[in-house]
Amino acid sequence: MYKILKRTPLNPTVTRIEVYAPRVAAKVEPGQFVILRVDAEGERIPLTVADCDRSRGTVTLIFQIVGATTKKLDMLAEGDCICDLVGPLGRPTELDGLKKVAVVGGGVGCAIALPVAKKLCALGAEVHSVVGFRNKDLVILEDEFRAASKEFRLMTDDGSAGEKGLVTAALESMIEAGNRYDEVIAIGPLVMMKFVCKLTEKYGIKTVVSMNPIMIDGTGMCGGCRLTVGGEMKFACVDGPDFDGHKVDFDEAMERGRMYAEFERKAYDEQCNLFNKQAEKRA
Repeated sequence: MYKILKRTPLNPTVTRIEVYAPRVAAKVEPGQFVILRVDAEGERIPLTVADCDRSRGTVTLIFQIVGATTKKLDMLAEGDCICDLVGPLGRPTELDGLKKVAVVGGGVGCAIALPVAKKLCALGAEVHSVVGFRNKDLVILEDEFRAASKEFRLMTDDGSAGEKGLVTAALESMIEAGNRYDEVIAIGPLVMMKFVCKLTEKYGIKTVVSMNPIMIDGTGMCGGCRLTVGGEMKFACVDGPDFDGHKVDFDEAMERGRMYAEFERKAYDEQCNLFNKQAEKRA
C-alpha cells in the first residue's frame, strides 16, 4: 500500500498527489512513469512522475479527471492508500549534452514537461519554456516553470492569462528572434504536438515528443498505444514514451485514441453515480 501524504487540487479537473514510494523515488528519472491501481478491483493506469524527493522517498503524480479510475483516485484523501504502484517504467528522456532547449507543454502535459525542464536546468542547459492552456482557470505549475526557465511564455486560447494564442505562435516568435535550439521537447495533446512538429520541421530543429497520452496498460500487452514511427510499429509504453516527433504518424494516433472515448465516458458516469450514492448514504 502506498500512502498519499499530500493532496492538492491544481484546477477543477487536475489534482496533484505526493505518494510515499521510496523504491520508485530512488530510481525514477524525467519522462518515466508508474502503473497504479487505486484498489484491488481497479484497472491499471499509467501516470508519468511529475517530481520526486529521493530523501523523503516520495513521488509526485499529477492527473486529470477524465475517466472512472482517475475519478476514483481523486476521491482519495491525505492518509489514504493506493493499492499498487509499480515503476519506474519507460525510457527516461535523453537530456545529456543539450545546451539550449525549448520545452513546450500543453494542458496537463505540463506535468510531464516540468521535470524535463527542471532536469535540464540542473544540468546547466538554457531552458526556454512555452506552456499553453484554454483559459486562466486551467493554468497549472506556472511558478515552477518560471523557476526552471531563462525565458518563459504563458499562452491561453482566450488571452485570460499570459498572451492570447497558441504555443506554436510563441515558439515561432522565439525561433524568429534568433534562438538556436539544440532540441525542442513537446508534451501535451496530440494535436498540439503535431503542429509543434510541423513548425520545427520547417526550421530543421530536432523535436522530441512524449506519446504518454495514448498509453493505457503500460506493458505493451494491450496494444492500445501502438503507433507508427518512421514507418515502423512501436509501442509508446515500452519503446518510448519519447519519440522523434518528425517521424510520428499523429493522425493515426489520434484516430485510435477516439476509439475509447465512448467507453471512458460511460465508465466515468457510472463512477460518478456510485460516488453520489455513497455520499447520500453518508449524509
